[in-house]
Amino acid sequence: MALRLSFKAAALAALIGSAFFGASMVEAQDAVAPPPPAAAVATPGAPIPYTATVKRRPGRVRPAPTRTLSVGSPLTTTSAAIAAAAQTPVPVTAAPLPAADLEAYVDGVVRSSMARDHIAGVTIAVVQNGQVVLKKGYGVASVTGGRRVNPDKTLFRVGSISKTFTWIALMNEVEAGRIRLDTPVNIYLPEKLQLKDQGKKSPVRLRDLMTHTAGFEDRALGQLFERDPRRERSLELYLRQERPNRVREPGVLPAYSNYGVALAGEALANVTGKPFEQLVTEQVIFPAGLTHTTFREDRPWRADLPAPMSPALAADRSDGFRWTPLGFHTEAPEYIGHIAPAGSASSTAGDMARYMTLLLNGGTIDGRTVFSPKTSAAFRTPMYRPAEGAPGWNAGFMDIPLPGGHRGFGHAGATLWFHSNMVMVPDLGLGVFIAVNTDTGVDLPATLPAAIIERFYAPRPEVPVASRMSVAEAKAYGGQFLTTRRSYGGLEGFIDRMIGDASVRAAPDGRLTLTLDGKSSQWTATDKPDVFAPVSGPGLLVFQREEGRVVRFFSPMGFAAFERIGFPHGLGLLMTFAILTGLASIATLIGVVTRDRRESRQTPTQALASLLQITQAVLWLTALAGVGIFASGSRDIAKVFYGWPSGWLLTASACAFVAALLTLATLFMAPVVWRGGRRVDSWTSLRKLGFTCTTLVFLGFAVILSTWGFLEFWNT
Repeated sequence: MALRLSFKAAALAALIGSAFFGASMVEAQDAVAPPPPAAAVATPGAPIPYTATVKRRPGRVRPAPTRTLSVGSPLTTTSAAIAAAAQTPVPVTAAPLPAADLEAYVDGVVRSSMARDHIAGVTIAVVQNGQVVLKKGYGVASVTGGRRVNPDKTLFRVGSISKTFTWIALMNEVEAGRIRLDTPVNIYLPEKLQLKDQGKKSPVRLRDLMTHTAGFEDRALGQLFERDPRRERSLELYLRQERPNRVREPGVLPAYSNYGVALAGEALANVTGKPFEQLVTEQVIFPAGLTHTTFREDRPWRADLPAPMSPALAADRSDGFRWTPLGFHTEAPEYIGHIAPAGSASSTAGDMARYMTLLLNGGTIDGRTVFSPKTSAAFRTPMYRPAEGAPGWNAGFMDIPLPGGHRGFGHAGATLWFHSNMVMVPDLGLGVFIAVNTDTGVDLPATLPAAIIERFYAPRPEVPVASRMSVAEAKAYGGQFLTTRRSYGGLEGFIDRMIGDASVRAAPDGRLTLTLDGKSSQWTATDKPDVFAPVSGPGLLVFQREEGRVVRFFSPMGFAAFERIGFPHGLGLLMTFAILTGLASIATLIGVVTRDRRESRQTPTQALASLLQITQAVLWLTALAGVGIFASGSRDIAKVFYGWPSGWLLTASACAFVAALLTLATLFMAPVVWRGGRRVDSWTSLRKLGFTCTTLVFLGFAVILSTWGFLEFWNT
């Protein structure tokens, strides 16, 4: 779950990321029966005519309605391409990776990154053609105990890779005929969780949740992670209390949504009548033989929550670390069980090697079928692509452009302290998983899978190919853009506007320079219109036009769209008015103590206007100081997430709100101030001009803050 921020971090892009513990552990936590014979495990494929009843969990007050679903071909709601792909496995013709060379290369890259980025521990697995080519751990899982990373035992949080388990369970229900992808999700949800239309014409379908096109805003601060296990909530309660707004029609633009995946997980639980953690264990973890994988968390037992992680697995859990000037700091665990389907899984490199083998092998492993060939084809066939050539979404899996024209599928993930990535490349028979346990380690998982492919299968030319585009042509793509993956109102919306922008500039050689999340990359035109390839690294940059004008581009990894914003909505204008407001406020206060006696003559109206403007100056300076103090502590990502809403930011917002109201009052008083009284009892023309200019500066700043949501101190 890739988190964006200095505060939303390198981690809200994928959110975050249950358990086969051996027979006794499963029996204690999930009451899972022993695995059936291989032939009986999940053969979802044969159409079964029946009347499907939407089940409710025990204890529901509302009686369960019965709905009749016509069952046809198991995947009639997916494209014909999926059915064709299911019958035609991708031929693997590439030479296998040389194990010794691969290990030497990975050792060099990993150790260099660990030293440069201050990473405490790394775990990695590479599989190809059903075999484990590399499985290795680096560094430590615990600083205090000196426990080293063991690829077969040490559990790392895998963040949003958790979502792929959820989609396997969902697609099994689709093939069984109990769920349909193109049916509104409300059909499968309890009444209290059903989505309101909020003025939208189309209902949200399960397909929209799988492709992150449901049209939700993205909210995370103060609720995505918990530090205190006593604050943990059930999945159902979380979904009811943390509803995001619907900000666009479903199926239009991508905007990564953890809430949407959690909603799909709750729909699964509601239809099957089983808690999500039990369901994913029975349908995926148990039959796949993943003995060190769990969606449960290491916390005290509570009757109103799913059972915690088993003691045996908890003993092998890696700590999460933050790098500080004094070295590695061990962080308290982050709890994500309240949104488990979107990100609570923990696993080892060994288990993830089995999992990738399962995904590359069409849903079977060790003779057991975990999901069908048609579902396997859906996971690697585009279900949604926003524009020709753009990265999109398969059935819940990311569609990943890779070096050499290869195309992969998989998912990345992140929590506050862990970052991970899983990429499968069917035409190479290859799967790469990597995870790190330190907040500074985001770059290594993001780049290593593509780097391996580039090194062994698609080396880049030493000298980049000249750009196909002139500088004048490239300038058509330049400008400021704002992500669709953000909150659309209130203080979190203000923060997201601050950190969610991207800039595109035309370089002198005709390439484009993209600055996103504080990092710049270069892109060169391809033979396809509006499609750009990276000079180095993975991904594609695809722009979209309306009436001939470039209006948006899509994230190189498909997480969101970035829409062009004009001058009034740019960060530069906000900062300019913030500086002007600060200077005007200081000048106002200086004037109070330096103005001579003659200049102090004034009418009663002017006296009141002066008092109001002095009050505004104090309030604006307080607001600016509050934002500054909040920003100075925003490098501590845990403090921002756990401490939201910040008291400093709330104070700043409330002060700005009152100052904005007073500014309106002084604006209405301006004509009377200018009319004044007798010449000897009125302000000078210079003071009147200064008053008016200050009022206009304050008013401009207030209008900008209002459009950015900053004045909504009640909306956190």
